[in-house]
Amino acid sequence: MSMRPETIPAGPAPALAVATRFSGRITATWWYTMAGVLFLEGTLVFLWVAAPTGHGHARTVTIAVAGMVWWVSTVPLLRRYRHAGSPPGAHRWAVLVPLLIAAACGAVVGAAAGLWMLAVVPLVQSALLLHWPPGLRVRVAAAATVLLVVLWLIDARGPAAVDIDARGGWLLGAFCLFIPVTTVLSLWWWDVLVTLDRARVSEANLGATRERLRVATDVHDLQGHHLQVIALQLELAERLLAKQDPDAAMAQLRAARSSVDEARQGTRDLATRFRSVPLLDELANAVDLLRAAGTEVEATVDPAADAAPAEVLGPVIRETTTNVLRHGGGRWARLALSRSGAVWRYEISNHASGEDPAGGGGSGLEGVARRVAEAGGAVEVRRGKQDFTVVVTVPAETVPAQAPEGAPGPPATDEEGR
Repeated sequence: MSMRPETIPAGPAPALAVATRFSGRITATWWYTMAGVLFLEGTLVFLWVAAPTGHGHARTVTIAVAGMVWWVSTVPLLRRYRHAGSPPGAHRWAVLVPLLIAAACGAVVGAAAGLWMLAVVPLVQSALLLHWPPGLRVRVAAAATVLLVVLWLIDARGPAAVDIDARGGWLLGAFCLFIPVTTVLSLWWWDVLVTLDRARVSEANLGATRERLRVATDVHDLQGHHLQVIALQLELAERLLAKQDPDAAMAQLRAARSSVDEARQGTRDLATRFRSVPLLDELANAVDLLRAAGTEVEATVDPAADAAPAEVLGPVIRETTTNVLRHGGGRWARLALSRSGAVWRYEISNHASGEDPAGGGGSGLEGVARRVAEAGGAVEVRRGKQDFTVVVTVPAETVPAQAPEGAPGPPATDEEGR
């Protein structure tokens, strides 16, 4: 049989196409945002140094050193912004120290250049890097812009304006006004991406919760009805025996046994309904769930995957996908289903951040191993420093193992933990 692998794109589960598409991670977007803000600040420091102030080499060096110290002090504020979810009053020293550095460096630069705007810009820029509430941040940015415009007009009429040519002065002033506005827009865009990412994760969790509730409702309705009928029939049989009517009591016992058979058949039909999803759809659903949680997913599937034993691999795919979601998903995940001779091989790997994805508890993998072993297959689990891999191999023609008569059936798999 040919082994031309196909890949699963994002989109509705029933369709399986042949193009690979990786979902983006907002982590990379944050690094772009942070690098952009630092680049603009570095350019501003360069303009400070390059502005022809006419104060000599010593003051130029002073401006350069103070500007670089301030530039470095904004890095902790940016890193804190990525993770902080509280107003700027929390963790006082983590905020206060960079602001004091910005104020001191601004005073040095302003005194050396003789410009009020340069004395205030570092403190304004650092203050805008704090995690302000959305409405308050806009007002702070507007007030800072107005303040900088006023100082720009004052500097244009001050004694230092004579030392700066017209082109250089306007460029320096315009850039000082441009940086705070650009910073606010960049951080606002990052906040929007964080909100969207959380919404994707919530959507994936909500989908899994709705599916569990639907299954629980179906089982409750089915078993609740039959158990109530059986209880009534047994109660009636007990009363008939008390009235010395064994024939009628026996009829009720036969009816109760028939109700038990109906309940068992209904349970089988319900389980079959959930197991009857084609493997291609199972894999497409798994990819959609992982991508909805923000994980970069790559799936490679044999074109003849529908010929694989779905009654074995279907629950395995659902269980391993649930495990990846429950244990954080990580940055990436890879799924592969292929056939080699008379054996089907399913493999799922995900980024595990160097920790044990099994979490030290749960019986999900044990349930998977029992299910696969009953079909004559095997399960291999590999835990690496940065990845977690589960490999399942099953025969192309599965023959369920025969349990001894009277022996209890295999325990149900734990669909929520390893």
